[in-house]
Amino acid sequence: MASAIAFVVILALLAVFQLALVFGAPLGRFAWGGQHRVLPAKLRVGSFVSILVYAAIALLALDRVGAIDVVPDLVSTVGMWVVFGYFVLGILMNAISRSKPERYTMTPVVTVLAVLSLLIALS
Repeated sequence: MASAIAFVVILALLAVFQLALVFGAPLGRFAWGGQHRVLPAKLRVGSFVSILVYAAIALLALDRVGAIDVVPDLVSTVGMWVVFGYFVLGILMNAISRSKPERYTMTPVVTVLAVLSLLIALS
């Protein structure tokens, strides 16, 4: 359960970050390849979609550990393995980013999310 709580807290913080990007905060160097100080409209939409994805992942994780019951067990079990794979891919994508701020900030964050999602998937 502690892994799931930490996981959801990190996702919530990332959602706040993405929301700031949606509203034009000059933090674009930390996201989407770091090519924009303020994100253009298409990437702002992407940030909004990211918030929805984070919410779905959080619900899946909480369901997997039994904190809530919103999807069948098979869905949460398989889903968390998919989430783990998603974050492993995210490690690679952030590690090869041309943006140093994104590479040095987001790679460790996504690594922690990958480890936590693995622990949740194994639970």
